[in-house]
Amino acid sequence: MAPQSNRNDAPDVAYANRSDAPEPAGTRADARRNRARILVAAREALVAEGTDASLRAIARRAGVGVGTLYRHFPTREDLIKELVRESFHALAARAGRLDADVPTLDALTAWLDDFAHAMTMYQGLPASLMATIADEASPLNRACHDMRQAGATLLRRAQDEGVIRGDIDDTDLFALVSAVGWAAERTDAPDARRARLLKVVLAGLVERA
Repeated sequence: MAPQSNRNDAPDVAYANRSDAPEPAGTRADARRNRARILVAAREALVAEGTDASLRAIARRAGVGVGTLYRHFPTREDLIKELVRESFHALAARAGRLDADVPTLDALTAWLDDFAHAMTMYQGLPASLMATIADEASPLNRACHDMRQAGATLLRRAQDEGVIRGDIDDTDLFALVSAVGWAAERTDAPDARRARLLKVVLAGLVERA
């Protein structure tokens, strides 16, 4: 599971019971607006406070009740998944373009740099993702699926050509780059730290003649 907040973010029972009641006319449009406000507020909160930001505070920032937040996003991971989904889809598409147009090792290197950069989108995101690697039921794990498969294709291509050692898999690669993101976000110069650590990781992955 993703790191849990120390704050009391449990949904109120009254809201949970009321969610089964018939909804008045016009609720669908209201629900869409509420969902959009929640996502804007959540993005602002995660940028400022990281993935451990209080869900109750996010609801207040969005101008909705905490029960409304939980109806749209039942867990913290569901909310984070939605915030990172677009970025992860872009990473998957990027891998496809690199696979077709760029030499093997250059393609893998460029994609891993993009992936490591995405890991620093929100403070705490690398730790949240690493915690879900083995949990296929996790919303964050599912959000990563297409991106990981696309990265795995680049990895297998490099392994088939003998430029990357063959004793690692995409789970290893995902964990390594997530760890790079985790280390980079704990410095005052995350970009420089990320580039340096990623270079070290790649040096360890390259197959030696």
